[in-house]
Amino acid sequence: MLPWLGLAMVVILLDQASKIAISRVFEFGQRMPIADGFFDLTLLYNKGAAFSFLAAAGGWQKYFFIALGTGAALFIVWLLSRHNQQRLFSFALAMILGGAIGNVIDRLAYGHVVDFILVYWRDWYWPAFNLADSAIVCGAGTLMLDELLRVRRTK
Repeated sequence: MLPWLGLAMVVILLDQASKIAISRVFEFGQRMPIADGFFDLTLLYNKGAAFSFLAAAGGWQKYFFIALGTGAALFIVWLLSRHNQQRLFSFALAMILGGAIGNVIDRLAYGHVVDFILVYWRDWYWPAFNLADSAIVCGAGTLMLDELLRVRRTK
């Protein structure tokens, strides 16, 4: 199980280091084009969850998302302890674990999640996100791939 927890720790460290760096260099709302017309760095805060879900809920959502992220992390550690020999499955869980803990750290430390990656094209904008969010999405996609491969093997 140690390699998977190590991977989760790498995700947490990269996530937190990137958020600290952006927070020190940028002011809130400041944007810097990286690939003009497609990708900017910007400092934004999200008090909600994905796509700013419940961002304006009045404050209770902070504790809800801390509890949800902590509960998910504990469940993932339990799953890793039972399935750590399944490499793809465990990789996916470790990525989700690192991302979940990265965002819980933000909520505990700042009361919101620090987002800084902005992807857009013309007038279409994807909600800003961070490395923790990217790790969660990568992990979720890998979980789907693992399940598809498992089903294929059983046929």
